Amino acid sequence: MIKARVTVTLKNGVLDPQGKAIEGALGALGFGGIGQVRQGKVFDLQLETADKAKAEADLKAMCEKLLANTVIENYSISLA
Repeated sequence: MIKARVTVTLKNGVLDPQGKAIEGALGALGFGGIGQVRQGKVFDLQLETADKAKAEADLKAMCEKLLANTVIENYSISLA
């Protein structure tokens, strides 16, 4: 079994209204010195295989087909 984490973030230059709202809320809560907030999403997966190459290929396909909108988002994969 292989554990994996996929992190999806917006590409640079893509507006992030949710990040902007979080930035404003943090300021309203008294947290100063926040320059910019960008939000993303994290997926933790367990794959029923011991083959790391197959796991990486499958995870990349999952990201390209479902987990990330590759037009506006980047993704990174880490295996544990």
